[in-house]
Amino acid sequence: MARTRAQDFEDKQRAIVESAAQVFAEQGMDKASMAQIASQAQVSKALLYHYYPSKTALISAIILTHLEEVDAAVEQADDPALPPRQRLRRLIGAVLEAYRGADNQHKVQLNGTATLPDEQRAEILMLERRIVRRFAAVLDEINPDLNDKQRPLLTPVTMSLFGMMNWMYMWFRDGGRISREDYADVATTLILEGIKAVR
Repeated sequence: MARTRAQDFEDKQRAIVESAAQVFAEQGMDKASMAQIASQAQVSKALLYHYYPSKTALISAIILTHLEEVDAAVEQADDPALPPRQRLRRLIGAVLEAYRGADNQHKVQLNGTATLPDEQRAEILMLERRIVRRFAAVLDEINPDLNDKQRPLLTPVTMSLFGMMNWMYMWFRDGGRISREDYADVATTLILEGIKAVR
């Protein structure tokens, strides 16, 4: 007879993933150990290995969980009926809000993806591309000239926007004089005003 899952299985998984993200973010992918993660999560190493058999499995779980939450937030915020400029602002705001409290997970995504096997990297890339495509579609609607076949600038502009959002954790602090909403306005304005001049 198959063992049934404990009622708190998903809660324990979540707590382990969050603890692991903190350890990986502080120690780096190579230096972090399963013993440190078990200690941070306040579980035994045996229990940790029961949930995640390796550091690779943990890194993958951290990144996929984070990206799935960002993807869901972006999907929920997206409203094709809105004027493209307002739609872009909502998408940017959704990403920045999804990043709230997720600096550790974000650092693991940026630094840990390259350490994973090809199959897991492919799964992550698929999610990343799905998120990026939503933004690219809106930017294309705002300025179709970006998608010129002779000088294709849609991808560089889209990825420049993600550069602004993805590296925000390096300087932004919640409770500071600039809020996430303020920065969402700034990033939106920089893109909207900037692409007018991109030829």
